[in-house]
Amino acid sequence: MHKRTLLLALSGAAAATSLTACGFRLRGVPQFAFSSLYVQAGAGSGVARELVRTLQGVGGGVTLLTEPAQLPQAQVVLEVLSEVPERIVVGQSATGQVRELQLRLRLRFRLRGQDGQEWIAPTELVQTRDVSYSETIALSKEGEEALLFRNMQTDLVQQLMRRLATVKGPARP
Repeated sequence: MHKRTLLLALSGAAAATSLTACGFRLRGVPQFAFSSLYVQAGAGSGVARELVRTLQGVGGGVTLLTEPAQLPQAQVVLEVLSEVPERIVVGQSATGQVRELQLRLRLRFRLRGQDGQEWIAPTELVQTRDVSYSETIALSKEGEEALLFRNMQTDLVQQLMRRLATVKGPARP
């Protein structure tokens, strides 16, 4: 029994050493180059709502300003220029029935300082998912599509968080 415990401890130590040697480390809390942020988006923007929740939960030393009256106090403003969900038919049966769909969620945004300088020029992020479709189970497929759109929204927010964490300051022309 003692040998087994010793072997397990040695193999665990070897695994930990190999992970640290390759540069692996947990992502941790993002650090931002700005101290306050205002998210400017349309009232129905799901990405903006999720981004605000994520920023409030993660911290990172950034003050999130949510009231329009606080806009002048923000060091940077994240503008959600557009958020477009798309549902495209990509496959049909011989009788013309839809068999496969492609779902897309397009997000255009930019990050600018209060002085008007762009920190991130207008950028588009796109998430796509392929989904099969059948008219006989249309209601469950509708639920699946809604779930996939929420999943794409979460992925876009994570991409946006990584972009915000890599910004060093205003973009140079």
